[in-house]
Amino acid sequence: MLIDIGANLTHESFQPDLAAVLASAQAKGVSQLVVTGASKQSSQEASILAQRFSGQLVSTAGIHPHHAEETNDQTICLLRQLCQQAEVRAVGETGLDYFRDLTPKKTQIASFEAHIELAIETGLPLFLHERDAYPDFKEILMPYRHQLGDIVVHCFTGAAEALHAYLDLDCYIGITGWICDERRGKHLIPLVQQIPDNRLMLETDAPYLMPRTIKPKPRTRRNEPQNLPYICDFVAQCRGESFLQTAQLSTKNAIHFFNLDPLSATPEDPPRPQSGVE
Repeated sequence: MLIDIGANLTHESFQPDLAAVLASAQAKGVSQLVVTGASKQSSQEASILAQRFSGQLVSTAGIHPHHAEETNDQTICLLRQLCQQAEVRAVGETGLDYFRDLTPKKTQIASFEAHIELAIETGLPLFLHERDAYPDFKEILMPYRHQLGDIVVHCFTGAAEALHAYLDLDCYIGITGWICDERRGKHLIPLVQQIPDNRLMLETDAPYLMPRTIKPKPRTRRNEPQNLPYICDFVAQCRGESFLQTAQLSTKNAIHFFNLDPLSATPEDPPRPQSGVE
């Protein structure tokens, strides 16, 4: 029933037990996952995983702004080749991150623009990352918008002005366990109510951003796709919807965006976890 649109399954923490992680996700109603490509290596590894677990996984191919210095003609050529693979469903993760600012802004912008051009060339959707980079992010994206297909701003953590700017650009919005964090995610509670039904998608960003609504507190700090129902439940409560309503609309949007097989993505209804809005 649920689709995790952003899981970093190439992370080293998943190497010992990935099959078990995927089985646990399936048992909790997370029927399909999108493996995020965030560097040359992880984009290639994500594609391989999606081939290995065909039917449950698809992938993206791109360079995260933290790794933007990897982006050059050779890298774009590699990404172009990956984008020709059936399992690769979006260009990204790419965008801007001014929070950690690990790469010079000019380098991030050049990488972002190169990915935009690749998405235009391939016709694939864009899987985008933006943190503390509004309004630059909007200003870069806007001139290309009419040439692009679908776009998702994944792991949205910004303010109302940024949200509405991205919605005005007809972007999808990905919500993670950040919204479940009472220390830094409270501002997202009213904002998630403003996301149209046809623009909301859910994700774990595993192994990061463990939902803090999980009770009892997990022994491990590694977030997993099986925790997506906690995010769905919290978002549903914030939006004044049932768990099933939020799950269905997010799944419908993900099927459309990533061109997924709806039969593979709709097993029995996922169990609703025990969590709540604090």
